[in-house]
Amino acid sequence: MTNWNYQLTHFVTSAPDIRHLPADTGIEVAFAGRSNAGKSSALNTLTNQKNLARTSKTPGRTQLINLFEVAEGKRLVDLPGYGYAQVPEEMKIKWQRALGEYLEKRLCLKGLVVLMDIRHPLKDLDQQMIEWAVESDIQGAGTAHQSR
Repeated sequence: MTNWNYQLTHFVTSAPDIRHLPADTGIEVAFAGRSNAGKSSALNTLTNQKNLARTSKTPGRTQLINLFEVAEGKRLVDLPGYGYAQVPEEMKIKWQRALGEYLEKRLCLKGLVVLMDIRHPLKDLDQQMIEWAVESDIQGAGTAHQSR
């Protein structure tokens, strides 16, 4: 992600699944983590834009795959959270399906940042996400911790 001018980042689209995303070309770095782990806040901090990605104190507010373009063909992706969220079970299943499909099929996904709240220990879903990234040879896979 070197030489990316993050301050020029702008919103591109929100999509319920990969069929509604732009062409599968270029480079995407996705932000993943449990519901309310701070994915949207991390994007806002990285880009130095307070309101680029919508944030909320309520878990489960990011319900779509949100794409932000840093430069032509270079995108950051805010993924729906996994785990706890006060939404109907049917909605959770839809999110998990969209998340899994994005991670498994999106060829331009080249990096994954897994965020975890430092107040909560590593959960099974976090570990699975990290292991998947390593096994899939996703470059730049890593973790970030936050506290509020």
